[in-house]
Amino acid sequence: MPRSRRAFLAGLAAAAAGAALPTVPGLGLAAPRRGLLPRTPAERAWLGLPDPARHWRGASSIASPGTVGPSLGAGATQAAPGTSAATLAARFPDLRRRFVFEYYPWYDTEPWFHWNDADHTPPTDITASSMPRLGPYDTYDLRVLEQHARWIAEAGAGAINLSWWGRGDYTDLAVPRVLDVMRDHDIKVAFHMEPYRDDRSRSYADDVLYLLREYGDKRGWDAFLLLDEGGGRVAPVFKSFRTILPSQVQDCVGRIFQVPDYTSDDDWRRQTDAVREATRRDFSRVWLLADSLDVGRTGAAGFDGLAVYDNFVTPPQWTRIAQDATDVGLVFSFNVNPGFDRYPDRQPPPPPEVDPCYGGPLGFEPGGAHPDWTDSAARRAAQASALARIGESFEATTGLQARPTTSNGSRRFFLAYVNSFNEWHEGSQFEPAKDFADLTAEERRIGYHNPPDGQARLRHLRALLDEALTLPERVR
Repeated sequence: MPRSRRAFLAGLAAAAAGAALPTVPGLGLAAPRRGLLPRTPAERAWLGLPDPARHWRGASSIASPGTVGPSLGAGATQAAPGTSAATLAARFPDLRRRFVFEYYPWYDTEPWFHWNDADHTPPTDITASSMPRLGPYDTYDLRVLEQHARWIAEAGAGAINLSWWGRGDYTDLAVPRVLDVMRDHDIKVAFHMEPYRDDRSRSYADDVLYLLREYGDKRGWDAFLLLDEGGGRVAPVFKSFRTILPSQVQDCVGRIFQVPDYTSDDDWRRQTDAVREATRRDFSRVWLLADSLDVGRTGAAGFDGLAVYDNFVTPPQWTRIAQDATDVGLVFSFNVNPGFDRYPDRQPPPPPEVDPCYGGPLGFEPGGAHPDWTDSAARRAAQASALARIGESFEATTGLQARPTTSNGSRRFFLAYVNSFNEWHEGSQFEPAKDFADLTAEERRIGYHNPPDGQARLRHLRALLDEALTLPERVR
């Protein structure tokens, strides 16, 4: 990684922090030096940046797996083949833009960042269940970004949803370069507003306006995702994670815990109202989506609808969620996904006196099992299950959102997030992995879950999008 790049980013970080003090107060450590990005916990805390572990360990706004509501059956969300695509294409001339990859710009290699969490030692041993085809990479590297953009464009998606962890964070500093590369490949960029501080709700409106100003208006909207509302009107869209939370949670033995980033509905409403007031002369609307299943509180907080991130909320449950949202006038978005395959936990399970509610490591989703990853038949079966989930979730989200009787139909809204392009920690990536046959002996010893065909997920998505985006034209 070039030193000039380090100096540039460190300068931006210092500017965002407001000043460069000689020491980190109370810690006796040198402040982040020019030429280096803040990486240690002490440096990041001094700059007001989040603990990097929060980038992916935070629980969502959704209840734990299995508590979302009863299944409605495998056929509950399906529509006749081609019907959904034709309906959506007739409503949305920018349909390609409405298939949006979740994208994570948080990986680094010098020093290691994210690849080395949970006591892993890159480059061979990384915090992921599979080894990427590119190996552990730096998302600031132009060569990596160019390859990512090519893969995204070839898959047929027209936008990405960029994980954003606040002003001055590494993910914020990466935005200009991501925008430049995506623009050159005709890919638009929206923002996934993450829980970067427990009190981040206080700055929600300012953050939205900052993103619109810095990465939209100042660049002439060259890469910012603006949904076509018809009649020459456009609308940006922002999704936020861990938004509608309870003030307390109770564990399996009745212990009560306070939720540190709880925000009242009234506080959220002040922020969402402020966004709309500040932008009403510029846009027909600004779509504000919350990661939540609590439709009453989501509406009370001023959000337009639900955008469920977690892949353990499965397609058979979506019909009921969509109806609940429609009943109170909220829109909804469910993601296209391959399931979930979190990196294996190397820590011993906590003893009951420490965590009496520990239920064991999460299994491979779909199914929740723990396959024997050394067995070729098990790897093939896991790949087939992931591809089946992609197809099921694609048909379900397009089918539900195409229904004219839902809020999405009456409010003319459609978005299908694809979760994810490169969330390697959770194993939900569509970015190509190494084929199992290409793993080195050491990588096999570590026990990666790489499938027989590392590009199968992306290839399957491309086939689905090709069908959805070209069928209406063929019908005409």
